[in-house]
Amino acid sequence: MIQGSCLCKAVTFTIANNPVKVSHCHCIMCQKGHGAAFATYARFKRSDVTYLTGENKLITYNSSEDVLRKFCGKCGSNIEWGCSERMPQWVAIAVASLDSPIDSTKMKNLHLESRAAWLHSLPDSSS
Repeated sequence: MIQGSCLCKAVTFTIANNPVKVSHCHCIMCQKGHGAAFATYARFKRSDVTYLTGENKLITYNSSEDVLRKFCGKCGSNIEWGCSERMPQWVAIAVASLDSPIDSTKMKNLHLESRAAWLHSLPDSSS
């Protein structure tokens, strides 16, 4: 069982299974929405995600024609995005909101054409 929450802990949730995909998304919307060079999301079956508290505190933003993004209305933490009509059975959860480790060995970089110009290779933390 995977557990997750927002920064203020108003929104808490569990996920019944491991993700089917984990991606670093470098699109402009993810950069702006997260205030970062990219956003890391894990895709799950929507039926595997259960909100324990604060689902009523989630604010929904329609960032494009078919994409709904949800974030905590109290602290602003990004929680999920999904395609309302195209793939309603899937949801992408912000990996930074997870309190439990996940198998992240299969990561993919998406939308590198809009990669932040200032993002360079990260230095080795052992140096």
